[in-house]
Amino acid sequence: MLGNSGEVTWSGTYQGFTQINNKAIPVDNGFVTDTWLAGYTAINDVNNVLGAIDVVNANSKDRVEGESKFIRGSVYFDLVRLFARSFNDGTPSANPGVPLVLAATTSVTEASKVSRNTVAEVYAQVITDLTDAEAKLPVSNGFYATTNAASAMLARVYLQKGDYANALAEADKVISSGKYSLTDPYAAAFPYLSPPAPVSNTTEDIFAMQVTTSSGFNGFQEFYSADGRGDITINDAHLNLYETGDDRLKLFYTSGGSTFTGKFDNLYGNVHIIRLAEIYLVRAEANFRLGSTTGATPLEDINTIRKRVLLPGLTPAQLTLAAILKERKLELAFEGFTLHDAKRLEMSVGILPWDSPKLIYPIPKREIVVNPNLTQNEGY
Repeated sequence: MLGNSGEVTWSGTYQGFTQINNKAIPVDNGFVTDTWLAGYTAINDVNNVLGAIDVVNANSKDRVEGESKFIRGSVYFDLVRLFARSFNDGTPSANPGVPLVLAATTSVTEASKVSRNTVAEVYAQVITDLTDAEAKLPVSNGFYATTNAASAMLARVYLQKGDYANALAEADKVISSGKYSLTDPYAAAFPYLSPPAPVSNTTEDIFAMQVTTSSGFNGFQEFYSADGRGDITINDAHLNLYETGDDRLKLFYTSGGSTFTGKFDNLYGNVHIIRLAEIYLVRAEANFRLGSTTGATPLEDINTIRKRVLLPGLTPAQLTLAAILKERKLELAFEGFTLHDAKRLEMSVGILPWDSPKLIYPIPKREIVVNPNLTQNEGY
């Protein structure tokens, strides 16, 4: 919603989402507050585990530590992207990020004293956590994080940071592992069962949040599916971006006169956090920017993505950065990349410039009230 430039329409009754979609967020927005609280609750859970890591059996210790740091690094990456200026916006070593809390918080007094670390410091901690996770996690780990999941998340972090050499290295590790493959057809990446039921990870899920009938439901389904609330519909401004014959178009459907994406129709579908398709796109973009061919040429990687959706391959003359970024936009549509890509690529969001303070969440009012050490973001 915050990155929406008119390609989708929000028609829901939740005032908090309406405020986010309108880029007019008050400091007491409930969804923003919940995002902050959920993030720091997860971080504190992780810190409690890490603080007691010595009681874990020796043969499980590395795995448990790796799983924990994968979670903490991933959560801090989300928090710093939402509540602080982008890494390429100004001076990251001076811009306020979010508080780094690396030990378990045991009292309200403790929690009310934290200050904001810089954006650069938070990114450094994210990379440290994910690098440690990469070294300690196994290759196979059920649906839990693996060494490849940590590498893939690092590739995402480095791409956001503009560190294309490291993004390339991490992406190539994942693809070269041979552990994952693109689904065929494209729609199989988003399995739908009728009636809705839990599903396993697909062959291209590097990491996905598991949803079961007892653990809840896929929140994407609530808002994006006609079978849910159907509050988010897809506009022609998005649909017109696809080429004729693109198999991705088959996932869109009309209900009640509105168009919806079928990516999230399964009420109990897993939430796809990292898919292999993203990693091909990271490698293609990084190789293109660097003028390299690590693992494959950028053209080969982009045509791998296009072939899966039944499109003809691009020619060398057609391969441009814009062409790569368009494939990324269409392949990963509605999966959480729009806002962050707009910022790293310095593209406007509607009438707002990419670095507008309105595209950053406020520090929640409840945190500012109890903690005088927290500074508020510009514009709030």
